[in-house]
Amino acid sequence: MGIWLKNARVAARKAQEIEQRRAEGLPVESSAGAMTRARREQLEEIDPSWCPVWPVTWQRCFHLVRQHLDAGQPLPTSAGEVVRQGEDLGRWVTSVRLGWDQLSGVQQWMCEQVLGIEPATEAEKPKGRTSQADKWAMHYAAAAQFFAREGHLTVPRKHIETITTGDGQTQRDVALKLGTWVDNQRRRAANLSPERVKRLSTVGMRWA
Repeated sequence: MGIWLKNARVAARKAQEIEQRRAEGLPVESSAGAMTRARREQLEEIDPSWCPVWPVTWQRCFHLVRQHLDAGQPLPTSAGEVVRQGEDLGRWVTSVRLGWDQLSGVQQWMCEQVLGIEPATEAEKPKGRTSQADKWAMHYAAAAQFFAREGHLTVPRKHIETITTGDGQTQRDVALKLGTWVDNQRRRAANLSPERVKRLSTVGMRWA
């Protein structure tokens, strides 16, 4: 059975290569040994993942997690929680949840229906690093907020200004060390771009 299935996968992949060449307008010398579409559909009805196009390592981890669940154990969700045959199953589950949109439809179905894995929520996804330009923009927004409220930008060195960032659906409060930032901008005035100098001047920056 194992040899037959191996040969079937070879035939299915050859058929995929032929279809790809035809789609690209390339010549096909021979279709001998390629699996017919009807036979492939019959096998997919039995097991959608019988001939995976994804990496073997991914398929291996999938089966190890399934065996783990079949043994009555809970789904591992943290790295280092469960290691089987050298594979960190918790790390794999986490990568699947975070990379859900990069999975094929068949992979998503397998993970959701067979393993009970659900995609990560927006709150669970790691936040991207804030660029220096974004950091400057946030501090400037804090400076503008302070100026609008106080009428000046003489900010105490240890002052913390809290601003709200995000869109209408996801917002968060960010506490910024505005006093330190304003002092640093004043000290580094010679290195600031003319645009930044102008913007700070409009919110009350005293350069001397």
